[in-house]
Amino acid sequence: MKSSILALTTAVLWLQFSAAAQTNAPVLHTNTAIIPISRTGSITNRQTQVLQRAREHPGSYDLEFIGDSITQGWETRGSNVWKQYYGKRKALNLGVSGDRTQHVLWRFENGQLDGIKAKVAIVMIGTNNSNKDDNTEDDILAGVTGIVQQIRTRQPDTKILLLAIFPRGKTFSPQRGKILQVNQALAKLDDGKHIFYFDFGSEFIRNDGSISPNIMPDALHPNEAGYQIWANAMEPKLKQLGVKKS
Repeated sequence: MKSSILALTTAVLWLQFSAAAQTNAPVLHTNTAIIPISRTGSITNRQTQVLQRAREHPGSYDLEFIGDSITQGWETRGSNVWKQYYGKRKALNLGVSGDRTQHVLWRFENGQLDGIKAKVAIVMIGTNNSNKDDNTEDDILAGVTGIVQQIRTRQPDTKILLLAIFPRGKTFSPQRGKILQVNQALAKLDDGKHIFYFDFGSEFIRNDGSISPNIMPDALHPNEAGYQIWANAMEPKLKQLGVKKS
């Protein structure tokens, strides 16, 4: 599966480049954010671990968290807050450090959601797609939308709490602006029935637009105080979505 997807993606990119080179035409844009692909290297250990969580522990859950290193961080920097808010709930952490939208889509294709029934899926993904020129705003929007659509298809009874991508960077930057534009479009996915968009990114920002190192020491990953802000912000929404407080 992994090799075939990678080979297909490589072939498509090569053919586009070759055709453009022969005609002096511009290279066609390929949205990599929507092409499912596995991770490579040592992080595949974590990828395998979260896939096994779903396979080895099927059934009903109150919450499933889907995302990248910020979500995975509930198990480290946010572990005390997790225990306080979700320890008595049935919650599943499916975050993989470094994941982009295409990696989440690959996990879905490889059984991540099979056998799992969650009341609410908490989704935040896309910040890694925003690095440099890797993906455009349109690309990222399509990638996140694809993830939401896959959850709706594979878990039709699950409500989706779609979180705005957190702000990043010490202060104002083109990357932060890119993320804000994606978030504005993601808000339109909220249908008030199955998909609920939620943006509390401003709680990480100081009055001058900077991110406090007391919340995000590297201006990207929350520390315990940051996870406390996250949990506090979500609690009223989870109550509205029918997840009882622990």
